[in-house]
Amino acid sequence: MLLHRTCIYPKDVQRITGKSERSGRRLLTKIRQELGKASHQFISVEEFAEYTGLPVSTIRQYLVD
Repeated sequence: MLLHRTCIYPKDVQRITGKSERSGRRLLTKIRQELGKASHQFISVEEFAEYTGLPVSTIRQYLVD
């Protein structure tokens, strides 16, 4: 069984959007605020997909373990 990573990190956002890693951190912070999460909580692939409007399958292609 192939397991996929569940969480999105700033480096992943950088790969997906083509923006800087710092921009990725800002976007993840904004998503956390919108979802009412604390700063120590992770953002899932599904939450990122819902926020950005991108398909989960497209996002998973950019995730490197």
